[in-house]
Amino acid sequence: MEKYEELLLALRKVIRATDLYSKQLNKTTGLTAPQLLILREIAACPAGITASSVAQNITLSPATVSNVIDRLEHRQLIHRERSTLDKRRVVLTLTAAGQARLADAPRPLQENFIGKFQALADWEQSQLVAAMQRIATMMDAEKLDAAEILEVGSYEQQKFNSR
Repeated sequence: MEKYEELLLALRKVIRATDLYSKQLNKTTGLTAPQLLILREIAACPAGITASSVAQNITLSPATVSNVIDRLEHRQLIHRERSTLDKRRVVLTLTAAGQARLADAPRPLQENFIGKFQALADWEQSQLVAAMQRIATMMDAEKLDAAEILEVGSYEQQKFNSR
């Protein structure tokens, strides 16, 4: 097997693991990975957080976050409210249903990965980071949204959202 075939096989395995996690997450909780990520971010700020702060904290575009927030609000998992201190600001908080859904959600796929990665020597961590950054560049993916939760989605949708 050629080296590039071995690399592509490994990438397909990562994509497949991510896809399986996303499907299981949706089946068990009815949430997508970005929805879970946003619920976790909102839960981390019980006094409320703005949509722009959520987008900045999880490194997704404001447009992507806004669309997900609309869906979460429609499902009554979050609540939007004007700030009492600054009427120009709208803060997001979890509803009781959102808190329950979050409590039932599984841990993110990458938590196991993070533990194993942090157990590696610094030089090996740096080598993996550099290699993955190069792969992202080779796949013209360096400008795509990069959520903290791994999820497989439509390339065209991610490409559109990164503009």
